[in-house]
Amino acid sequence: MAKITTRAENYSEWYNQLVQQAEMAENSSVRWCMVIKPYGFAIWENIKDVLDKMFKNTWHQNAAFPLLIPKSFFTKEASHVAWFAKECAVVTHYRLKNDPNWKWIIVDPEAKLEEELIIRPTSETIIWDSYKRWINSYRDLPILVNQWANVMRWEMRTRMFLRTAEIFWQEWHTAHATAQEANEEALRMLDVYRDFAENFLAISPVTWKKPAHDRFAWAVETYTYEPMMQDFKALQAWTSHFLWQAFGKAFDVKFTNQNNELEYVRWTSWWCSTRMVGWIIMAHGDDNGLVLPPLLAPYHVAIVPIFKNQEDLNDIMNFLKPLIEKMDNASLDAHSKYIKDTIKVKYKIDSDTQKTPGRKFSEYEMKGFPLRVTVWKRDLENWQVEVFNRITEEKTMMRLDDLVENLEDILLKQQKDLYEKNKAFREANTYYVNTYDEFKEKIEKWFIFAHWDWTAESAEKIQEETKATIRCIPNEWFVKQNDEWVDMISWKPSVWRVLFAKSY
Repeated sequence: MAKITTRAENYSEWYNQLVQQAEMAENSSVRWCMVIKPYGFAIWENIKDVLDKMFKNTWHQNAAFPLLIPKSFFTKEASHVAWFAKECAVVTHYRLKNDPNWKWIIVDPEAKLEEELIIRPTSETIIWDSYKRWINSYRDLPILVNQWANVMRWEMRTRMFLRTAEIFWQEWHTAHATAQEANEEALRMLDVYRDFAENFLAISPVTWKKPAHDRFAWAVETYTYEPMMQDFKALQAWTSHFLWQAFGKAFDVKFTNQNNELEYVRWTSWWCSTRMVGWIIMAHGDDNGLVLPPLLAPYHVAIVPIFKNQEDLNDIMNFLKPLIEKMDNASLDAHSKYIKDTIKVKYKIDSDTQKTPGRKFSEYEMKGFPLRVTVWKRDLENWQVEVFNRITEEKTMMRLDDLVENLEDILLKQQKDLYEKNKAFREANTYYVNTYDEFKEKIEKWFIFAHWDWTAESAEKIQEETKATIRCIPNEWFVKQNDEWVDMISWKPSVWRVLFAKSY
């Protein structure tokens, strides 16, 4: 397997080569779209499985809504149109026909739709059209509905998993009787995502609110997660929005409250996507390939027997029976605030005689298998195996019975070590600055906590001059220096630091 470009040489090229050589995805013949290959999709499936259980443990349900949305629905909410108009793909006809003269397939001009249909860039309009039929009374609320779906946004600058025209994601659109209940829902899901990031993705993000000028359209509050990638940029993977009554009013969704009065329904939405796979790559990967959190890895252990003939292989496999029996019954505790689950340990035995041991080692390193167990015939008499830890890159000789006894603990320690490594990296590359000169010097490589006067004008000027943006207004837990100072640009008073960074 060919070596990939190092992160130091070209971070973007390193990412693209890793995605392809780890057999995660490839570019599609449909420009701007990707093909997610089985190994990459297995990671996404593991993410979906855990999140879906967390969602259901917080009283949410799944549903499915149409892929095609009548164009007239978009005109009911003007800011919605403005947000997505340039990215919408439009269906105008419903049939093709064979042209007998030119012998090719053409759009049938007689099959033009009476109303054009939009391939969903997001599902608010079609969902709220349904909610209008579902909601009459406060007794019908709340509605806590999610769908796992694909959406189409006609992105012109793409990168696999991070930004493509077709996006695989989940989107929640919940309806509530009161503003307090709706905001509590948005905050609850912020916490669910945070829990998942820390305990499963092994990523330590900075989190809390977006500034007013950078909120999602219609949002009263937008809550966000901003982890640091290894090139010191932020990569937003999900958001949670408290959206007030915009769609209730646009689609005339009212309910009778407990005082027998009509009110518009309050609304939240929140989403995450396959961008999380990109998170894992860019936060944990190294110059040898993927590094996967064990709780989300498609496989946990690669077993590579080294043998000369079938007799050697038989002896090695007999020797490994205790380990194989252990793995057949082993599971990892996946416990956090929102989930109590077990994840079955999965393994692969590679006795392929067409590949050299070195090629096998490179392949499993590239794909990020947390553990690789190598067994030579000579090691049988000492009852030991070679264990390579992908997280620490340490290679050790272990007695087989020690590995059997401690397998789950080793994998769970890897999960913890990966999180601590990511957290330490972010903290070591985060600075508090007070002056604009300091800011411009450090923003090239680091996360910066700096004072801001809460005006869009100051934020826009900083972005124009440095390409850095306000990623979020952190909560108190992150802002350790809540001191009075002044904005770097306007010199207006400021008592709260915000997070600045360059981003994807």
